Amino acid sequence: MDWVRGEKVGHGSFATVSLAVPSSESGGHFPLMAVKSCGFSQSSSLMREKLILDELKDCPEVIRCFGESLSYENGERLYNLLLEYASGGTLADKLRIYGDRRLPESEVRRCTKALLRGIHYIHKLGYVHCDIKLQNILVGSDGGVKLADFGLAKKAEAGVSGCGLRGTPLYMSPEMVCSGEQGPPADIWAVGCVVVEMATGSPAWKCSDVAGLLFRIGIGEEVPEVPRDLSEEGKDFIRRCFVKNPSDRWTAEMLLNHPFISDGQDFYYDVDVASFTTKEEESASISPRYTLNFPDWASLTCSMTSLPLPAYSPGSGSSFFVSPRVRLQDLVNNQILGWSTSDDWLTVR
Repeated sequence: MDWVRGEKVGHGSFATVSLAVPSSESGGHFPLMAVKSCGFSQSSSLMREKLILDELKDCPEVIRCFGESLSYENGERLYNLLLEYASGGTLADKLRIYGDRRLPESEVRRCTKALLRGIHYIHKLGYVHCDIKLQNILVGSDGGVKLADFGLAKKAEAGVSGCGLRGTPLYMSPEMVCSGEQGPPADIWAVGCVVVEMATGSPAWKCSDVAGLLFRIGIGEEVPEVPRDLSEEGKDFIRRCFVKNPSDRWTAEMLLNHPFISDGQDFYYDVDVASFTTKEEESASISPRYTLNFPDWASLTCSMTSLPLPAYSPGSGSSFFVSPRVRLQDLVNNQILGWSTSDDWLTVR
């Protein structure tokens, strides 16, 4: 498809997001899109994101990818990823619309249901998103929500344990912080954080110190506080997400049947991903624009290879075991990270 670059709507450390409008030669036969672009030499992450989105293309709750293209602009070779576009922004933007910066419970239920449908689909295809948060959940012009930004996504079996710090600190699960384990349960923990934030207008963790936050997440039995104003169903739903042991945490499939969101009125969901259907054919929704408004905590991925090797722990069942406390101490003392600044998408308007 022939397109030309329109207004710039966002940028990150290595890529920009602009509108993509039909060229005069195309006759205007495709919808307005967002184009995510970077220099070709830095395009491996975007190429990988495209491959993942292609596999997830049949899920209505995942942002659509229309293709890729190369362009030469201002003497530079660019790789471009063409994505759905809409004016709805993100769930973070949606929160700011409301005067008290929180959503009515009916909206929380609706958005959570759609989010879980997308996550269940992703998990069934063997992927973990790894960065579920309000800024990566986009809102269409019809109010529907879709998951976006799969830059940190990975195959579930590719990193069961031992991977580096990956994701956004405020949404990290205990197993991610303690052992680098990031499977499907880690996404569910993040869902709990998202629900709390939608319901209260504030992050699930009230903590401005990164080191203190990591220790609170990884050490002991503390979990984020459940909002008092939620219904009993909502409180129970959140408790099912905030289970320290990932093997005991509810799955997306289980949560889809929770009374908090399971009203049975607008969809049915066959656990076979090939049978994902809706009772009523949905009109083609337009995804939100990529005006990703990151707060003080940004997505990150870093390697742990620069850290000192953990000592052998007798009786641990592994010759390469590190206790949560030692791992956390290493994270705090050795990682040189821009915790309070965003290396990812920034709002520019």
